[in-house]
Amino acid sequence: MKSVSSREDIERESKRVITSLYGDVSDFQVTEVFAVPEKELRTGWDVQVRFIQNNLKYTVDLEFQEKSGQVVNARLIDTMKPL
Repeated sequence: MKSVSSREDIERESKRVITSLYGDVSDFQVTEVFAVPEKELRTGWDVQVRFIQNNLKYTVDLEFQEKSGQVVNARLIDTMKPL
Protein backbone atom coordinates (compact mmCIF):
# COMPACT_ATOMS: atom_id res chain seq x y z
CA MET A 1 0.00 0.00 0.00
CA LYS A 2 1.09 3.54 -0.65
CA SER A 3 1.10 6.50 1.71
CA VAL A 4 -1.96 8.73 1.60
CA SER A 5 -0.90 12.35 1.96
CA SER A 6 -2.56 14.42 -0.79
CA ARG A 7 -6.09 14.94 -2.08
CA GLU A 8 -5.24 12.87 -5.17
CA ASP A 9 -3.96 10.01 -2.99
CA ILE A 10 -7.12 10.14 -0.88
CA GLU A 11 -9.39 9.99 -3.93
CA ARG A 12 -7.40 7.18 -5.58
CA GLU A 13 -7.24 4.98 -2.48
CA SER A 14 -10.86 5.67 -1.51
CA LYS A 15 -12.04 4.55 -4.95
CA ARG A 16 -9.83 1.44 -4.73
CA VAL A 17 -11.20 0.49 -1.30
CA ILE A 18 -14.84 1.07 -2.27
CA THR A 19 -14.39 -1.00 -5.44
CA SER A 20 -12.88 -3.79 -3.33
CA LEU A 21 -15.75 -3.70 -0.84
CA TYR A 22 -18.73 -3.00 -3.13
CA GLY A 23 -17.63 -3.85 -6.68
CA ASP A 24 -18.44 -1.55 -9.60
CA VAL A 25 -20.06 1.73 -8.53
CA SER A 26 -21.07 4.91 -10.33
CA ASP A 27 -21.05 8.61 -9.44
CA PHE A 28 -18.23 8.09 -6.93
CA GLN A 29 -17.23 11.23 -5.03
CA VAL A 30 -15.22 12.15 -1.96
CA THR A 31 -17.45 14.52 0.02
CA GLU A 32 -15.53 15.20 3.25
CA VAL A 33 -11.89 14.88 4.34
CA PHE A 34 -10.69 15.46 7.91
CA ALA A 35 -7.24 15.07 9.42
CA VAL A 36 -6.95 12.55 12.27
CA PRO A 37 -6.40 13.77 14.94
CA GLU A 38 -7.71 17.25 14.19
CA LYS A 39 -5.54 19.28 16.58
CA GLU A 40 -2.25 17.37 16.80
CA LEU A 41 0.29 15.96 14.36
CA ARG A 42 -1.72 14.26 11.61
CA THR A 43 -1.49 10.46 11.49
CA GLY A 44 -4.37 9.72 9.15
CA TRP A 45 -7.50 10.80 7.32
CA ASP A 46 -11.21 10.41 7.97
CA VAL A 47 -12.85 10.36 4.53
CA GLN A 48 -16.54 10.33 3.63
CA VAL A 49 -17.52 9.09 0.17
CA ARG A 50 -20.76 8.75 -1.75
CA PHE A 51 -21.61 6.53 -4.69
CA ILE A 52 -24.49 4.79 -6.43
CA GLN A 53 -24.87 1.04 -6.81
CA ASN A 54 -28.00 -0.88 -7.85
CA ASN A 55 -30.08 2.32 -7.84
CA LEU A 56 -29.17 3.07 -4.21
CA LYS A 57 -27.04 5.95 -2.95
CA TYR A 58 -24.46 4.91 -0.33
CA THR A 59 -22.50 7.08 2.10
CA VAL A 60 -19.45 5.36 3.58
CA ASP A 61 -16.85 6.59 6.08
CA LEU A 62 -13.23 5.42 5.64
CA GLU A 63 -10.30 6.01 7.97
CA PHE A 64 -6.81 5.75 6.48
CA GLN A 65 -3.41 5.72 8.15
CA GLU A 66 -1.33 8.34 6.36
CA LYS A 67 2.06 6.57 6.23
CA SER A 68 0.94 3.05 5.33
CA GLY A 69 -2.28 3.82 3.46
CA GLN A 70 -4.07 1.09 5.40
CA VAL A 71 -7.77 1.40 6.09
CA VAL A 72 -8.28 1.04 9.83
CA ASN A 73 -12.03 1.55 9.80
CA ALA A 74 -14.78 1.44 7.17
CA ARG A 75 -18.44 1.88 8.02
CA LEU A 76 -21.66 2.36 6.14
CA ILE A 77 -23.33 5.58 7.24
CA ASP A 78 -26.42 5.71 5.03
CA THR A 79 -28.24 3.98 2.16
CA MET A 80 -31.10 5.68 0.37
CA LYS A 81 -32.93 5.91 -2.94
CA PRO A 82 -31.57 8.92 -4.86
CA LEU A 83 -34.00 11.74 -5.51
